[in-house]
Amino acid sequence: MKPFIVTSLQQWELELGTTVRSFSLEIAKHHPVLYVNTPLDWASWMKGMLKPALRDRRFDLKRDKKASLRQVQEKLWILDCPFKVLSINFIRSKRLFDLLNKWNNARIARHIRWATNELHFEHPTLFIDNDIFRSFYLKDLLKPAISIYYRRDYVIGRPYWKRHGVRLEPLLASKSDLSMANSVQFKQEIGQYNPKTYLLETGVNIHQYNPSLIMEAPKDIRHVRKPIVGYTGYLTNMRLDRDLLEALVERMSDVEWVFTGPEDEDFKHSRLHKMPNTHFTGNKKVEELPLYVAQFDVCINPQRINEITDGNYPLKIDEYLAMGKPVVATATQIMLETFAAHTHLANDVDSYEKMIRLALSESENKTLKEDRIAFANSHSWENRTQTLFTYIEDYQKQR
Repeated sequence: MKPFIVTSLQQWELELGTTVRSFSLEIAKHHPVLYVNTPLDWASWMKGMLKPALRDRRFDLKRDKKASLRQVQEKLWILDCPFKVLSINFIRSKRLFDLLNKWNNARIARHIRWATNELHFEHPTLFIDNDIFRSFYLKDLLKPAISIYYRRDYVIGRPYWKRHGVRLEPLLASKSDLSMANSVQFKQEIGQYNPKTYLLETGVNIHQYNPSLIMEAPKDIRHVRKPIVGYTGYLTNMRLDRDLLEALVERMSDVEWVFTGPEDEDFKHSRLHKMPNTHFTGNKKVEELPLYVAQFDVCINPQRINEITDGNYPLKIDEYLAMGKPVVATATQIMLETFAAHTHLANDVDSYEKMIRLALSESENKTLKEDRIAFANSHSWENRTQTLFTYIEDYQKQR
């Protein structure tokens, strides 16, 4: 069995769950996996000190190497980094940034190398999930059998990443043995830098999102009358069209609207909270989310169209469809390419209202429900991970 080292921008314990966590869990059914909770930088650590809720186990390790390596499944280990790295993104000099970033990478690499020695990992595959800075030099330092860069999200569209990420992501993609992308658009963009770039879309946990399971309505929405239009996920103005939602909720007063997930400050202070037909449940555990989706008559994903959302694969659409639910979503490029035949797409208040009304009329259609479930099941994590293994095997044959 060939081991994997996985690095990511997201820590293992992220409450909403992540694509890379799901990939790691599925890979670990077949191969040993070391998932690296890469360290915080000093600036992020100081913010965490101001907000105790942001602190995690890594702050308490005190350089105890043995405590930093924990086994969570038979073939899956989590490696915490009991140290902080330099905060360097404010540096404008490319040369100085690269020098200090290499120092940060070297410190992380030493800790990973210690862990792989403890676990007797030989000739591992390095899978870098969007971690452009902290994993940039890991191929050079760890010398894995295969290195893979995965563009799962368009992080370089965010202000923090633009100064150095726009420059470094193409370099990281080009020096990786394989590059993979979460959508056709991302594949086209990353494929400019590495001819061995392949499509690896997000999957859905079909065991968790299973409409055949008995699902009692959660206590906090049992009182909500039907019909219900619902959304699960992070409510952030960067990705979601808050103005569209406010207009829709106001116009469609005969419908109840349920929003399940954490909110940014824009949403916390929006007019939505003052409307009588809206219900905010707050953040929920990953395993609780299907209970909410099961109660929705129609599921929505009212995204803004911008450089962050347009090519990004929306995992929640697969989750909605796996539950057999009618879906109305913004017509982003990925929705048009992948989901158009199984969802209703809209762009403005009028078209959203029209499509939601249509979707409500289809909510009890058994044939459509079965079609949605079958389509989503073809996107299972098992299928996606087998696709990853196939890419790796093909690459090895060509070497």
